[in-house]
Amino acid sequence: MAGDALENRLHELGEFIREQRRSARLSLRKLSERAGISNPYLSQIERGLRKPSAEILQSIARGLQISAETLYIRAGILEERGESVDLETDIRVDPTLNERQKQALVEIYRSFQAERDTGSADAGGTEATGGDAGTG
Repeated sequence: MAGDALENRLHELGEFIREQRRSARLSLRKLSERAGISNPYLSQIERGLRKPSAEILQSIARGLQISAETLYIRAGILEERGESVDLETDIRVDPTLNERQKQALVEIYRSFQAERDTGSADAGGTEATGGDAGTG
């Protein structure tokens, strides 16, 4: 039974990578170049025939411009966090956006996260709303 579970997981991981590649409009050859792995090896991963290492998954994630954590979870290397949301991946696979729009949204999202992390010490968060300077 454990062999079947591993085979299933590898197949699902491969399908996910293929979906991500197609959503990014990348050929197998182009992704293999971006990831720095051979075209046949990437093909075997997509078909669920090979179990990629964490390093290979990280290279694929970099080539797809998605979170390596997403692939680690799908491969069973990491456990999924309960309330984790991978908004960057959702943006990157949205078929209604072009690549320029996706990149812009990801940059904006990251800037908001950085602002939140540095601004968390601000009391009340009035800077985010602009305050009530116009009322009096």
